[in-house]
Formats: sequence, C-alpha cells, structure tokens
Amino acid sequence: MTDPLDPNGGTLPDAGDFTQNPVPRSTADKPAKSEVGDGISSTPGWERATLEKLAFATLHEQRLARRWRTFVRLAWLGFFIALVWLGLNQGGASQNVTTPHTAVVAIHGEISSDTEASAELVVSAVRSAFEDAGAQGVVLLINSPGGSPVQAGIINDEVIRLKALHQKPVYAVVEESCASAAYYIAVSADKIFVDKASIVGSIGVLMDGFGFTGLMEKLGVERRLMTAGENKGFLDPFSPQTETQRAFAQSMLNQIHRQFIDVVKAGRGDRLKETPETFSGLFWSGQQAIELGLADQLGSLDYVAREVVKAEELIDYTRRENVAERLVKRFGAAMGAGAVQALRASAILR
Repeated sequence: MTDPLDPNGGTLPDAGDFTQNPVPRSTADKPAKSEVGDGISSTPGWERATLEKLAFATLHEQRLARRWRTFVRLAWLGFFIALVWLGLNQGGASQNVTTPHTAVVAIHGEISSDTEASAELVVSAVRSAFEDAGAQGVVLLINSPGGSPVQAGIINDEVIRLKALHQKPVYAVVEESCASAAYYIAVSADKIFVDKASIVGSIGVLMDGFGFTGLMEKLGVERRLMTAGENKGFLDPFSPQTETQRAFAQSMLNQIHRQFIDVVKAGRGDRLKETPETFSGLFWSGQQAIELGLADQLGSLDYVAREVVKAEELIDYTRRENVAERLVKRFGAAMGAGAVQALRASAILR
C-alpha cells in the first residue's frame, strides 16, 4: 500500500512515528513569562508581601481618616469659641466708661417679648446706661410703630424708677415713628425731640382677628368645637361671637386704653394740650405733635447730645441679640422639638 502523500508531494509520516518520536514544541510555542509575573510568582512568599502592603495601606488610610476627624472637631471647637467670644463682646457698651458722654439706648422695630425691643433687652441697656458714672444723660432713640402694652409698661416704669434713683436726665429722640406702645415709652422721658416729619401718637388700643362663620355656612362646613366653660372658645375665628363676649372684650380694651391715657398725662403734664382727638388713636407729624404738646421741640440725636446733654461723645448701650445668642436659641428650640417628637414617638410605641 502506498504511503499517503502530503499536499506538497511528500509522504506523511506513519502514526506510530508520532507516538514513538514526538516532535518537540518549539520555543516560540511556549508561553512567555511576563516581567511583572516573573518578579512576583517566581519569588517565594510573594503572597505574604502583597498582604503586608495592603495592610500598611489600610493603616495609612485609617491614620489619615483619624487626623481629618480630629481636624474637623478642632475646627468646630474653634468656631464655637469664636461665637462665645463674639457673644461676650457684643450687645452693648463696656461698663464704667468714665469719660463724660451721652448714653444712647435704641428702641427700634416692634416692641415685643421676642424682638430686640423687648423689655428684657431695653431695661438691661437702660440700667447699664444709668449706672455708668460717665453718662451725663440717657437718650432713648426711638423708631417703632408700637407693639405690646405690657412690654412698653415695663420699660416705662423702669425708666422712671432709674431716673429718680440716679438723678440723671432722660430724653427721647424720635426718628421716623413713635406710635402707640413706642409713645408709651417716650413719655417717661423729660423731653421728647422729634423731626418735623416724624409720626407721633396713635394713643389707642386694638384687638384684631377674623371671623369665618358666614363663609363656612356657604361652603357647608360645620365647626365642631368642644369646650368646658361657655367662654373658653372666645375669639375663635370659626365660632360666632356673642354680644356678651363683644362687650367683655371692649371693656378690657377700654381699661387698657385708660391706663395708656393716664401714663401719657402723667408724663406730659401741663405741656399736653388735650383735644377730643388726642386719645382717639390718631397720629400726627412731628410739627403737629409739638403744637399739641405730645412732643417738645425739633432735634436730632447729635443735637441733643451737643446742645442739651452737653456731651458730644455718644456711647451706644443698646443690647442686641448677637449671632451666638441666636444660634443658642435655635439649638435649644431644635433640641426641644426633638425631645417632644421623641416623647410622642415613645408614647405611640407604648
């Protein structure tokens, strides 16, 4: 039998030749060792070296993380210390300014327990001004549309007490407006100075609100309010107001108005030229207020310090709520809200 021929014309080797004499593989067919693998796999203990490198890298990252946390904590501590420092160095003049000066206490904005014109802040500032030996006089710098008669009454009473105790003059200087509760405070001063265009007066008391009973009837909405005490729902905007309740509210307003009138008359004395409109709640310009005896004369803060007090240097004793105090209050409010929510949640869970 003829040997099989290969395609090139030669004879193919017998199958047994492959078994007995295997053809060696060429070096080109062998997989090449990578340079990287050569350096790792050929070295004994390369697994341990790799694990050590990973462990050291992890430790390094942990150290960096700890340092960063320490830095952030120190930064917050420094920020808190800065806020405390600002809180201690703001909010009024330093004590014991012995050089002759005019002490100024500003009453700006709405007079309320939660504003910078609250009785707490104003009384504290006025007390510091009176107690300073260098203060030749105290000026109440007023620019307010009014507010709480209670807060105004507290300030008025304290100014009168301190004026008698320290025997120092007090002057009110009106900027844009001095109305309602602001005027309640102003009459505690020895003299009231205004600008010719200032708004002065509004000696009256009001209580406002809304009533939605008619609208609810049109919409077919029923108000379900349960009370113990027939007047407990008094002034509820969704309940009708009885004539008895209306008369009660009016008598209370009249009483507070009477108190306001008495304070004005005591403060202004014979200078007040009373007319039927004086205590009607109307307000007047500064020039008209002088004519009616509600104010004394035209004058600014600088004028009063220079010509009346005779001490041109102005020292501001006004206490203002600074950044630190606001943050503390907000933090306290947030903590209180969180505590309430936690209590509610615990009550629900039980």
